[in-house]
Amino acid sequence: MIAYLLQFAQSKLVQFLGANTNCPSRQQFAPQPFPHREPIKHLLIGSPKAVTSTIHHLHLLGYANVADWSPLLPTDNPDEVMSILTRQILMQ
Repeated sequence: MIAYLLQFAQSKLVQFLGANTNCPSRQQFAPQPFPHREPIKHLLIGSPKAVTSTIHHLHLLGYANVADWSPLLPTDNPDEVMSILTRQILMQ
């Protein structure tokens, strides 16, 4: 996923600046000596239809698979559910 986002960003940069940007490539950047990952949680709260629709929309955007989300869980409010997605993001 990260590789896809980097490729997408690079293609947008080329579109914006042109093909001869004289930008350093990803390989020219010094890697972080101790990169680590941290969890981040996304919480959707709303009607079952709104939460399900948002989960499917994020799937179509390529952000998260539908199966990565928790099952719809009821909240204390009537006709309201929640679903959570936990991702590990690379911190530098």
